Amino acid sequence: MQLPTTLEYPFPSTSPKSLLFIRKAQNFRTQPNFPPRNRFCTSKMASFPGFSVRCRAAGGATEGLSEYRTLVEFLGKEGIGVGDDLVLLFDHIQYACKRIASLVASPFNSSLGKQASLVGGVGGESGRDAPKPLDIVSNEIILSSLRNSGKVAVMASEEDDAPVWIVDGGPFVVVTDPLDGSRNIDASIPTGTIFGIYNRLVELDHLPKDEKAQLNSLQSGTRLVASAYVLYSSATILCATFGSGTHAFTLDQSTGDFILTHPNIKIPPRGQIYSVNDARYFDWPDGLRRYIDTVRQGKGRYPKKYSARYICSLVADFHRTLLYGGVAMNPRDHLRLVYEANPLSFLVEQAGGRGSDGKSRILSIQPVKLHQRLPLFLGSPEDIEELESYENVQQKVNPGYEV
Repeated sequence: MQLPTTLEYPFPSTSPKSLLFIRKAQNFRTQPNFPPRNRFCTSKMASFPGFSVRCRAAGGATEGLSEYRTLVEFLGKEGIGVGDDLVLLFDHIQYACKRIASLVASPFNSSLGKQASLVGGVGGESGRDAPKPLDIVSNEIILSSLRNSGKVAVMASEEDDAPVWIVDGGPFVVVTDPLDGSRNIDASIPTGTIFGIYNRLVELDHLPKDEKAQLNSLQSGTRLVASAYVLYSSATILCATFGSGTHAFTLDQSTGDFILTHPNIKIPPRGQIYSVNDARYFDWPDGLRRYIDTVRQGKGRYPKKYSARYICSLVADFHRTLLYGGVAMNPRDHLRLVYEANPLSFLVEQAGGRGSDGKSRILSIQPVKLHQRLPLFLGSPEDIEELESYENVQQKVNPGYEV
């Protein structure tokens, strides 16, 4: 068997499974060697005469990947001006997300689902969904990491009725949906975590603790200094913006590092995919039905037929839309402005896209309640513009859906 003298493998790939083919094919007895940080990716296979290994990105591109960068290295060395406090905070956030990724993938997480009786029903006037055990554990993991960072004054979570004041003098406010899409875990459907980060409003420091915690958490999305989501799927991907582009980092299971794999993501100006629950078609307003009917027949401004792709996991649907273009949407008052709509709108805008409630820019909406809900449309700028032109796209009548 004639083997190539150069083996390319998807970046980064240094796990035992990645090298299994090589070892079997050439009958080598070797252990994989973790690639050193900030150096050309190699493995022990490259040490054999006449044999080399180089890493490549999906699609075969090697440009920019001869040196791979971790999330913390990227923040510390790219000159994007985030400051040491935010670098330290994101180091603790990534640690929390690694723990959640492990929890979601664990064969023992089903036992948590059997503890549902420990969770009381939540909802009604608070606007919150009833939490699941995995949501609660994820929430505790994030809260613990934010406490340990020493950099967060307030955490507001979709799982809590009110914000938690963590430490006086912490420079940041963090809003989070700890485990979006958790009802899908038993079916191994992707889930995610969403973060938004604001500066603490120092002008409120004189107020009582509960009041200043609430007001700090209700800042307009235009004041976000960073936002991120983490996708727990076939890969664990952390996608973040710090106000200077949108960048994605993939968790290297062999080293435990989030590695920059998608620098400066740019959403296509227009896609060919829409993501929405078509089963609710007859509950939609006339404008939304006309828009969907038009684009899937290829009769819209873009003369190609659109396809439907719907996972029913916001982070997963949004991640695909960010990479491929199109629109991810929920037309009814369902998604949270503070925890979901604002952070994801900041991310998509930094990638060249748009976030809308069907009429106006999401980031321009001033939150008035912690668990405030609204329709959400995220995606390519030309697709969002066309959708908004149909005007009546917000579903105001909500008959309620049993799942």
